[in-house]
Amino acid sequence: MINVTLPDGSKREFDQPISGFEFAESISKSLAKKAIALKVDGQMKDLSTEIASDVAVEVITKDTDDGVEVLRHDAAHVLAQAVQELFPGTQVTIGPVIEHGFYYDFAREESFSEADLEQIEVRMKEIVDRDLEIIREVWTRDKAIAHFKEIGEHYKAEIIENLPADEEISVYRQGEWLDLCVGPHLPSTGKLGKAFKLTKLAGAYWRGDSNNEMLQRIYGTAWASEKELKAHLHMLEEAEKRDHRRLGREMDLFHIQEEAKGMIFWHPRGWRLYRTVLDYVRRRIEREGYVEVKTPQIMDRSLWEKSGHWEKFRDNMFVANTEEGETLAVKPMNCPGHIQIFNQGIKSYRDLPLKYAEFDGLHRCEASGALHGAMRVRQMAQDDAHIFCTEDQVEGETRKFIELLNLVYEELEVELHSVKLALRPDVRAGTDEVWDLAESQLEKAAIAAGVEVEKLENEGAFYGPKLEFHLRDAIGRTWQCGTLQLDFVLPERLDANYIGEDGEKHRPVMLHRAILGSMERFLGILIEHHAGKFPLWLAPRQVVVATITSEAEPYAREVMAEMEKAGLLVDLDVRNEKINYKVREHSVGKVPVIAVVGKKEAEDRAVSLRRLGQKDQKVVSLDQAIKDLVTEATPPDLR
Repeated sequence: MINVTLPDGSKREFDQPISGFEFAESISKSLAKKAIALKVDGQMKDLSTEIASDVAVEVITKDTDDGVEVLRHDAAHVLAQAVQELFPGTQVTIGPVIEHGFYYDFAREESFSEADLEQIEVRMKEIVDRDLEIIREVWTRDKAIAHFKEIGEHYKAEIIENLPADEEISVYRQGEWLDLCVGPHLPSTGKLGKAFKLTKLAGAYWRGDSNNEMLQRIYGTAWASEKELKAHLHMLEEAEKRDHRRLGREMDLFHIQEEAKGMIFWHPRGWRLYRTVLDYVRRRIEREGYVEVKTPQIMDRSLWEKSGHWEKFRDNMFVANTEEGETLAVKPMNCPGHIQIFNQGIKSYRDLPLKYAEFDGLHRCEASGALHGAMRVRQMAQDDAHIFCTEDQVEGETRKFIELLNLVYEELEVELHSVKLALRPDVRAGTDEVWDLAESQLEKAAIAAGVEVEKLENEGAFYGPKLEFHLRDAIGRTWQCGTLQLDFVLPERLDANYIGEDGEKHRPVMLHRAILGSMERFLGILIEHHAGKFPLWLAPRQVVVATITSEAEPYAREVMAEMEKAGLLVDLDVRNEKINYKVREHSVGKVPVIAVVGKKEAEDRAVSLRRLGQKDQKVVSLDQAIKDLVTEATPPDLR
């Protein structure tokens, strides 16, 4: 008798082996119709898999996360089949599932074009209509290598040659076309549906090595329904409009150039935005008892070895050797430096918690191919701080931090989406006992703060578990920004201690925390979240005073002076251009308020205010305009 356990814990008995499809059918005809794959003892399998022993089985449908991953995997195969049908002689290499979609890398002498993508997509839909049965076959290594070499698929043959000797070689056949793959896959191409779209072309080196040949990569996205596909494509359109790199140019905020890869050149307006956010965060944390410190940019290798960062992060550190034989590293993080400050002088339990903050520059040697605007950089600053406290204070400090993070996100008009608890990684410092204590304390503190956490295995920092705070932007994307990490390891390694109430030395607990994370990355997110249309208090250009005619110039200068005197950030536009042209130009530049002045406004000592994104304008007295704008331009923590 075969006992099969369902996800709800119930069991079903069978007197002989059955296929996954037959198992789904035994539950209900409708489930069998929707089934596309199985999960057997936690492992994804084809629906044709035979169930011949006692196992736990879950039937996978396309509207689940696992189901969508199978769909995307099949979409990559259908893409490869379509390409080889349309462009004979093209070699296929690898085609994995990625977030929101898939890609496949091809070796072809001629370049694909955007028109080719349209043609390929049409052929993919034809392959779906053929409803080709997808069959898994197991081949010997020699047969597989010989086959792929015979049909000119040298990349596939190389992949097989590099597989471990004991690995099973499986291929999936759909019609006459087949591909090397571990699976699982759909029962037939018709199950894929047509909720997919090819999105872009790119170049990619074979096996990611720049010494290898360049391949052509075709990206696509696939979803369980047409509705989900349309929603995703709409999000991509919005994301393109909001791209911080484009807006950075249009608003004259920053640029990046080849001679300083991964490093931002902040222009006056961009630096104004940067300082506005930084000053706001400074005021917020000072009220919470943080004190700001500054540590050296470069420190000796020996300190990084003691902390464990040399072993863990050496490949991401910029290193310099001096003529005196020193090996110095540019700091990628502040924590070892903050412990050095804590270690100066004797600390008492009465001094705790001690909260050191630092906004100084950090440098990390990220691979050039991974760099992306302000989102992934080599030079950054963080709203970084470390809280030195006792074990008894961990819960209270965690609660205070979460309350502060929620307040900051609310005032910056972003939404906290979720909190995740990242647990011990495979490579880590500290004993299992220390990790058991750290993980249980951090989870307990999060629960006490009223936060539900999702656990992430193997995602913690090398010295301790961490809470990750993910925010959601205006178009539904999520970003991990805030973090709170509980650390027993670094205080031990760097010999930090305080005198307890019993007169003996004790190790402090170290909480690594950031609300925004990398300032550069957060500002990139903020630019995209607001689409450059910042609330007045954040805007790097708050008002432009624009003249209708040249005779209004003296009054325009008076308006500008009065507004600047009130603390507003004001530009003046007295060019000999039509007012509609000026309005369009400053709207593209995302100026929140245009104060239009002409002869009538000058006579009435008034201004005509035009808001970004609105066609209507409102005429108010200059005094009232300044009063209203100053209120709006005041940071929320100062109101």
